Amino acid sequence: MKDEAILAGDESVEQALPDDVLLIVPMRGVVLFPQLVLPVSVGRPRSVAAVQEAMKSGRSLGLLLQRDPSVEEPGPPDLYRVGTMATVLRYAADEGAHRLICQGQSRFRVLDFIGGYPFLLARIEHLAVREVHGPEIEARMLTLRDRALEALDLLPQLPEELTRAVRAIDEPGLLADTIAGYLDLTPAEKQEVLELTDLRARLERVQRLLDYRIEVLKLSQTLHQRTQATMDERQREALLREQLRTIQRELGEGSERDAEIRELESRLAACPMPEEAGTQARRELAHLARMPEGAAEYTMARTYLDWLLELPWTRTSETPIDLARAREILDADHYGLERIKTRILEHLAVHRLNPEGKSPILCFVGPPGVGKTSLGQSIARAMDRAFVRVSLGGVHDEAEIRGHRRTYIGAMPGNIIQALRKAGTRDPVFMLDEMDKLDAGFQGDPASALLEVLDPEQNATFRDNYLGVPFDLARVMFIATANVLDAIPGPLRDRMEVIELPGYTETEKVEIARRYLVARQRRATGLGEAQLTLTDAALHRLVGDYTREAGVRNLERLIGAVARHVAVHVAEGDDTPATVDADDLPGILGAPRFENEVAMRTSVPGVATGLAWTPVGGDILFIEASRAEGGGRLILTGQLGEVMKESAQTALSLIKAQAGALGLDPARLAGDDIHIHVPAGAIPKDGPSAGVAIYTALVSLLTGRCVAPDLAMTGEITLRGLVLPVGGIKEKVLAAQRAGIHTVLLPARNRHDWEEIPASARERLTFHWIERVDEAIDLALQDGVPPPAAVAG
Repeated sequence: MKDEAILAGDESVEQALPDDVLLIVPMRGVVLFPQLVLPVSVGRPRSVAAVQEAMKSGRSLGLLLQRDPSVEEPGPPDLYRVGTMATVLRYAADEGAHRLICQGQSRFRVLDFIGGYPFLLARIEHLAVREVHGPEIEARMLTLRDRALEALDLLPQLPEELTRAVRAIDEPGLLADTIAGYLDLTPAEKQEVLELTDLRARLERVQRLLDYRIEVLKLSQTLHQRTQATMDERQREALLREQLRTIQRELGEGSERDAEIRELESRLAACPMPEEAGTQARRELAHLARMPEGAAEYTMARTYLDWLLELPWTRTSETPIDLARAREILDADHYGLERIKTRILEHLAVHRLNPEGKSPILCFVGPPGVGKTSLGQSIARAMDRAFVRVSLGGVHDEAEIRGHRRTYIGAMPGNIIQALRKAGTRDPVFMLDEMDKLDAGFQGDPASALLEVLDPEQNATFRDNYLGVPFDLARVMFIATANVLDAIPGPLRDRMEVIELPGYTETEKVEIARRYLVARQRRATGLGEAQLTLTDAALHRLVGDYTREAGVRNLERLIGAVARHVAVHVAEGDDTPATVDADDLPGILGAPRFENEVAMRTSVPGVATGLAWTPVGGDILFIEASRAEGGGRLILTGQLGEVMKESAQTALSLIKAQAGALGLDPARLAGDDIHIHVPAGAIPKDGPSAGVAIYTALVSLLTGRCVAPDLAMTGEITLRGLVLPVGGIKEKVLAAQRAGIHTVLLPARNRHDWEEIPASARERLTFHWIERVDEAIDLALQDGVPPPAAVAG
């Protein structure tokens, strides 16, 4: 509708325009010179109206350059006063786009603008340019033409027609305008040339601009040749960056990359590396200096150098070991564990006398929650060394120990080198946690990779696949931890000195809770020392009725639950100091979770209490036997392993052989089915140490005599009736003490384990050392037969 309105008024407009008035089209960044042809695109309504008026009336257009291209609706103050009158050679409009091809005619100057029209109008005067001829003008024109041809030769892929056109121009003014029109000048520079009506000044100005552009083209060509010589097919993507650095070198300016290389050189000079590592670092730095910054390998090489420069090749902890202080730290951090503390102090004493000696590899083995990891931290404090820990649980890739080779994208050193970088010294206390949880996969066996790490004779030249150079691990004090020693591969176990940490007694747990756990949970819940007090009776009940573990981890959780219960009252405004006694625990934690079921279980014939070893400490094991008429079968239930089944078969065969001595009827014994069951059927059970308990349960069943309710036993039996030694004596005795057992039957050949049993357990329990099963029967079975109701129950 707007264009139609304009066209409807075109006739009156044409009649009103005098000859010295020109239709004006503002130009953004485009300057047209006389006699040159230029494509122009217009889109603003006033410009479109001017173009359509020119096409209808056959008038020329005046092209004026805008001072600021960002102005959308320029007015007279936004336009230069000198422009070019142009004839429209071709005009096309397509979907709102108006394109035209214009040819410049002559220069003009705007005298004033005329308002009241739907387009810009201006009253103008023509700028006459007098062609002056003479030797000076001729010389300037020839020089300008030669320089223009030189510039055209420097431009790549230039059309040959443009060179011929420049050679054919014989008018000085046209030559200057042509060169200025096609030269890559800024719009302001072209406007400056357009406004020069003096021919000599215009030739001189174009000459200076052309000379500058020729120098830029020559320098660009030189830079391109230098850059191209240092590039291959994989580095073409870094062309612009390389050219930028070359320009900076030509200008005498240093780049950030050069500063980075100089920084690496200074760090390398100050880093005391071994000779092989230093040679590799210098070789890698020289390669990095020649590499383009945009290359894919640049970041990988820089990261590798950072690893080499940040590793503690020679940094050590120089603090001498103070044994008295070390003993104080161990005693303050851990209650009991005297033998373990003594072994640690022996190691520290040897290290003090011989600092250059090889450190032994210690392996702490024990159930969860007994303080293996905290012992390592205490050792680090006692030695004033850094402490680092790496968990090996679930590690199934050899590269996590030795690292990945640098040929892989995202390669990194292994956990050993990463932990040493984090420690900052080459002699930290290094804990390899959960050694028994290693797993082998198709990527390799990490346990095999640890063989070199944990061998004092080899780890001085440990070679990580990522570094590619040896690193000395001889000064590192490695401490491994495990729950089960048998799960550690034999060659790896052979390299370590095993120190076993069995479970705690009830007295030790109460003392640990009183010294450490209560205070730690107070801090965790924000309670003050006076706001929460747990009596000894409460602690004893927590240990006896609410936990059944070798360590103290669950005990600490329960103390935390009590602390949170008190914290609720404190947060609600009750500042009364809380003293929690044994009778208060059911109201806070609920009913006791464990009870003494030994007496109930052994109140009938055919039930005996055995002692078992588990990965989380010792435990008691009930053996139940029953008989029924049948075909003389032996039925075993309770998810028993092959070894335990063989022990049951051995016990039954031994009883049949001794039937006369035991007062049993051999005929009935051969005709009845015997069923042996071990409760907790969901838990697999195996091992020979239940042989004595199975034999005792069977004799109790067949003779009708009950086993003493406060007695437990362990030991392997033979067909001759001998009792053989078993393992885990300390853990089993502690389990008996926790369960309320008073008498323990142990193999006589296990007397050497007497010193391992804690003093508190030796004082509270009665021990009998047996060599034959006959002795077990005499000590375990009670005289008399229980009443029928008890038997039936």
